Amino acid sequence: MSEDLPTIYVDADACPVKPEILKVAERHGLPVTFVANSGLRPSRDPMVRNVIVSGAFDAADDWIAENVQEGDIVITADVPLAGRTVAKGAHVTGPTGRLFDKSNIGMASAMRDLGAHLRETGESKGYNAAFSPRDRSAFLETLDRLCRRAKNARTGSPS
Repeated sequence: MSEDLPTIYVDADACPVKPEILKVAERHGLPVTFVANSGLRPSRDPMVRNVIVSGAFDAADDWIAENVQEGDIVITADVPLAGRTVAKGAHVTGPTGRLFDKSNIGMASAMRDLGAHLRETGESKGYNAAFSPRDRSAFLETLDRLCRRAKNARTGSPS
């Protein structure tokens, strides 16, 4: 995998957009690293790497946070991981196309903590909305934009 290209890191356990990630990555010529606690479907594509970590709590998150570099792309629904990788200068999005960056990660963390508190106290049932075609479309648009931005930042071209 090329040193001058940004890598797409995927928090792959329960990620609903793996095929979309591969499609966008191939279009941009970017390497992808899927990180999971359990088995992943092998790929013959030399630009795709699968990393299986231990079943320990947050092992995949820890691996991604330790390996991501400034300007790489991270795909995760996990707000704490998003915070750790934003702090390292990564471009971060969730599988619904939600962007995480320095301007909003604090609020995202606060809302996550509030939601956890409300679930613990029984004030909220904590149901998540179903993943929709609109989410998939928003994700594709966001990932395409992040790939262009990350590549341009590495080559010095305007985004």
